[in-house]
Amino acid sequence: MFTGIVEELGAIRSVRRGDRSCTLEVGARVVLGDLKIGDSVAVNGVCLTATSVGPSGFSADVMHETLSRSSLASARPGTPVNLERAMAADGRFGGHIVSGHIDGTGTIVRIERDDNAVWLTMRAARDVMALIVEKGSVAVDGISLTVARTDEQAGTFSVSVIPHTFEVTALGRRRVGDVVNLENDVIGKYVARLMRGGAPTLPDHTPKDGASHTAFDLAFLAHNGFA
Repeated sequence: MFTGIVEELGAIRSVRRGDRSCTLEVGARVVLGDLKIGDSVAVNGVCLTATSVGPSGFSADVMHETLSRSSLASARPGTPVNLERAMAADGRFGGHIVSGHIDGTGTIVRIERDDNAVWLTMRAARDVMALIVEKGSVAVDGISLTVARTDEQAGTFSVSVIPHTFEVTALGRRRVGDVVNLENDVIGKYVARLMRGGAPTLPDHTPKDGASHTAFDLAFLAHNGFA
């Protein structure tokens, strides 16, 4: 789990492509402090597992599913990437709950300056837009941001980015037409799942004591789609 607070701006050093997957070598400094093989790192918002760690970077494998859903499919040497290690249990929640599981991509359609802030407007698919709400949270390339505006007809949403975030993350290097990774608020996704499935129902395992309480257990979760 991550918080959407980027620790440093790294860069792709090499991309070794397979038939439907790839291995990335990422140049980094800050996140290497206590990084070990097997640890999770968010790379532009995508949760990857470090398969090797060196003095100036780390490597990670990217599956076909991840390539098909994220902008990592177009990664090339020199591409700047936002990096964040998994949240420590004693850390601060500076952003919001970010899983590192990308829901889809968006395309930047407008970049506007507003005094010291920068407004970015992105177009996204309908299923992603359905879970984006004004004043709610969204992760853009792994950055925890607040949705400032939505336009349902245009299929777009806008965020207002403070100068610090724009300067120290890959957003400052983005241009109109660039593709970004989007992750919806995980709480919203669970609520939407429950709403689609109707009210949670309980499998037929009445308590032995005949009581009327609900048995909230693994069987209950599996029955309601959370296996």
